[in-house]
Amino acid sequence: METSRRMGVTIYDSDRAYEGYTLFCHTYDPPKAGAVAPIYLIDMEGKVVHKWIAKTAIQLPELLPNGNLYYSTRDRSDIHQAGLRELDPQSNVVWYYHCRIDHDFHVMDNGHIMIHCINERIIPEIGPELIRSPYIIEITKDKKLVWQWFGEEHYKEIEKLCGIRFPLEASVFEGYPDHMKRFLQFDWAHNNTCEVLPDNPSGRKDSRFKKGNILFSYRSLDIIGIIDKMSGEIVWAWGRGILDGQHQPTMLPNGNLLIFDNGTRRGYSRIIEVDPLAEEIVWEYTSTPRESFFSPYISGAQLLPNGNILVCDGGACRLFEVTCDKEVVWEYRSPYREEGTHGIYRATRYPIEYVKPLLDRIESADL
Repeated sequence: METSRRMGVTIYDSDRAYEGYTLFCHTYDPPKAGAVAPIYLIDMEGKVVHKWIAKTAIQLPELLPNGNLYYSTRDRSDIHQAGLRELDPQSNVVWYYHCRIDHDFHVMDNGHIMIHCINERIIPEIGPELIRSPYIIEITKDKKLVWQWFGEEHYKEIEKLCGIRFPLEASVFEGYPDHMKRFLQFDWAHNNTCEVLPDNPSGRKDSRFKKGNILFSYRSLDIIGIIDKMSGEIVWAWGRGILDGQHQPTMLPNGNLLIFDNGTRRGYSRIIEVDPLAEEIVWEYTSTPRESFFSPYISGAQLLPNGNILVCDGGACRLFEVTCDKEVVWEYRSPYREEGTHGIYRATRYPIEYVKPLLDRIESADL
């Protein structure tokens, strides 16, 4: 546990921070026998208002409107326990879908769930040995598979849009140490996002960004892109030579994209807003000095209703809220880091009214 710095909430400007509850967990490997993995919901002062307990590996939680919670296991989970689970407020598993889930899932408007998975095969067109590829599925709540997409079938579109040539050579991963280049040739895409696009101004101007298409993030190749849901074709990709190990691109209400750009080789992280039509960065946040904000892996960013951005500085287990004028108005340093955890993958701030059903259920259970 980090002890050299003050833990919990260290900055809180109540007039400018967005009032709500923040959900997060530390990424856990499968707990040892008898151990558990907690998921926390905290208020603006850092008080834990509710805690769920998982008995498997955990990576990404999402609160549902009824007060239940989905959580995914991490990519290195025991295959027998891997998948997506729904917990009630008492941490009982009320639904479970067994799959090799990896990094992301998205609850769709119609109740279906988009899940990013991985598979491993030998595909000479991409590499001479075993490779790991992204595999995205859409399922109903009763576990019917209604759509699937195999990343290895679309490498030619990456070649066309990004100028990357397959089979991948180690030189594609310039800047990484040699041992990492070999791993990246195996995990050639390392997708960490499968966001179903909402209606947005960019999509009304350009059908590539239309509602229902899927936003992905190939971290190994430093690109984000769009899959046309109907055809399965990758119709847009961007970031080569600009992004560096990015996470959690998300479509904003104005039609731009918000991205946590890790800067894995660059040595500092930044939050950027990108106009996808012009393919230009229109806003950027870095710290001073720049190297003081650096998470080489995991992490993410969320636009809040008041225009601020909640940042998950995952490697440092630090969450903070920054204004569009780049002032930090809330900061929280997790005191819950312990052996067997790997930072905070993502964090989400929920409005007070969204969390009310959960709090009502907790209060009723306590009566």
